[in-house]
Amino acid sequence: MPIFVKSGGTWREISSDTGSQLYVRDGTSFTNKTITNAYVKNSGSWETVFTLFDTPTSYSTTTGAVAVPSNANAIHVQFAVGGGSGGVGGGEYDKAGAESAGAGGASGGYISDKVFSVTGGETLTITAGSAGTASGTGYNETAGSGSATSITGSTSGSLFSLAGGTGGSGTGGGVQGPLRSNNASVGGAGTISGTVLTTGTTVDGLNITTFNSGPVGTFNSNGSGNQGSGGGNCGGDNCQIAGGTGGSSYSGPGAVSGGTGAPAGGSGTAGTRGSGGGGGGGQPQSAGTAGGAGELNYRFMRMT
Repeated sequence: MPIFVKSGGTWREISSDTGSQLYVRDGTSFTNKTITNAYVKNSGSWETVFTLFDTPTSYSTTTGAVAVPSNANAIHVQFAVGGGSGGVGGGEYDKAGAESAGAGGASGGYISDKVFSVTGGETLTITAGSAGTASGTGYNETAGSGSATSITGSTSGSLFSLAGGTGGSGTGGGVQGPLRSNNASVGGAGTISGTVLTTGTTVDGLNITTFNSGPVGTFNSNGSGNQGSGGGNCGGDNCQIAGGTGGSSYSGPGAVSGGTGAPAGGSGTAGTRGSGGGGGGGQPQSAGTAGGAGELNYRFMRMT
C-alpha cells in the first residue's frame, strides 16, 4: 500500500513500486532503520497505511535478464519444468519377421511452489528449456533431448537447474534384420542449489507454507522427470505395433500427460509443458513427435 509525503509543496509517493524506503527517527538522530509496515488507528482499529513490498497476485513468465526489485528478497517459483524429449520413430523390415515401435520421450525435472532467497537489485538469468525434437523413422534413430530450465543470480548464484528429458533411441537393425534395439528415454533430474525458504511470512502477511497453487498441490515440491514407455518389437512379418507414450511432467493432481504414441501408420501427439513426445508405430512405420517445451512461473516478494 503506498504512502505519500509532501515535499516542496508537491505530494510524493513512497511505495514498493518505486523502490523507496521509509525511515524512523531514533532518539535525537535519524538512523537507517527501514520500516516494513506502518499503521494508523482509525476508530479504535489499527489499519495498515504502508507496506514496504506488496507481493504481486499475478506471476511472470519473463525469461532472459530480469532485475530483482530493490525491496524484494525472495522469489516464489509457482512451477517450473525442464524441456521434454522427443519420441523415437518406428521401423519396419522386409524379412526380419518383426516390426519396431519407437520409445516415448521423457519429461524434465520440475519444481512446484518453492521459495528461494534472492538479493534486491541483483540480475537473474532466467531460462526456460526448449523441447526435444522427434526422430525420423528407420534404423539408428535417436530422439532429441530437452534442455534445462534454470535461474541463476548475479549475487545469489545458481538457484536451480531442471534438466530436460533425454531422448530414447533405436539402434542397429536393417531392412533384412537383425531387429534394432529400442532404448528408453530418461527423465531429467533437478538440481537445487539456492537457499530454499521452508517457513516464513512476507511483509504483507502471506504465510509461504500455504502456497499450494502449483501442479503438485503441496508446498516446497520438486522431483525428477518421468521416462516414456519403451516401444519395442512385435512378432511376425508385417505385424503392427503402436509407439510408446511420452512421460508425464510434474506429479500430483496437476501432472501433465505426455504425448500419445502413434498407431501403425498413424500419428501420435506431441508433449506439452515439459512432458515427453509420443513414439512412432511400426508397419507401416510412423514418426515420433516432439516433446513439450519447458516453462516457469514466478513472482518476487519480501520476507520479514
